[in-house]
Amino acid sequence: MITQEKVEDALGRLNETRDRLMAEIRKGITGQEEVIEQLIVSMLARGHCLLTGIPGLGKTLLVKTLSRCLTLEFKRIQFTPDLMPADVLGSEVVDEDPASGRKSFRFAAGPIFSNVVLADEINRTPPKTQAALLEAMEEGQVTVAGQTRRLDSPFFVLATQNPIELEGTYPLPEAQLDRFLLNPVIRYLSMEDEIRMVGETTGTARPDPDAVLSGEDLLVFQELTRQLPAPETVIAYAVALSSASRPQSETCDEWTRKRVRWGAGSRGAQALILASKAKALLAGRPNVSREDVKAMAPSALRHRILPSFFADSEGLDSDDVIAHLIESVNP
Repeated sequence: MITQEKVEDALGRLNETRDRLMAEIRKGITGQEEVIEQLIVSMLARGHCLLTGIPGLGKTLLVKTLSRCLTLEFKRIQFTPDLMPADVLGSEVVDEDPASGRKSFRFAAGPIFSNVVLADEINRTPPKTQAALLEAMEEGQVTVAGQTRRLDSPFFVLATQNPIELEGTYPLPEAQLDRFLLNPVIRYLSMEDEIRMVGETTGTARPDPDAVLSGEDLLVFQELTRQLPAPETVIAYAVALSSASRPQSETCDEWTRKRVRWGAGSRGAQALILASKAKALLAGRPNVSREDVKAMAPSALRHRILPSFFADSEGLDSDDVIAHLIESVNP
């Protein structure tokens, strides 16, 4: 049970834990400060994270490095076109007693039964296998053969996808995308960081990260995140941003209405506030500000806004819509 005493103790250790965690991640990753922060934000907010980026930028390495910094069970699922739901969830198998010949059913758990699950190249598997994650990500449970089994807490799905390849990929449907709290985009390193990264990775082996954060501590930090106050004006601003992205809403302006086919739902506003709380907590601030909401808006909303054909014809994407919303919505 998470007591208030444990929460207060965690608050006192927050800065030290954050610095130690970042130092260990730095053993395996060069640069990408914003993406690293958003992965940690997702964990503190009890959310899942979809990491998008072209091949060769270290998406998988980043998730594996982060997992090594946690004393949690980690499993990787390499999503491929022939992967089946049972390969993710598990299935019932038949056991036979050699002596009596009696047969019985036994549930063989799949890799989803872990604390941290890396869903690598999630858009390379068919929709039926992608959909196997829906119940686990939303409700923290799995139903197989009519029996529901709870997943251990904490539980995170950290997924990666390549946005540029079309052949052999299956774009995630909107319902699946909405299960992810954040959708950070990993971009090219700066010239300085890339020179340093190439030098470090082509020399002698770098030290492995040490585990610095336990599952119990993470659960306490998650509770601390929930307890961080968010002023009503900040919540209203998050709701206003989400509402303004919906073409059917009265608050949606004409520019957005022409360029958005489908806007963010209520879960988008929830994601904005939860991610902003975690961001404020990492920064050591006692409450959430509108600046936190603005900073988290691209990752929290880009996968929840579907641009229209008109936007596509102009070369605009959901990030351009979000930039317009941040500029036009009155705080």
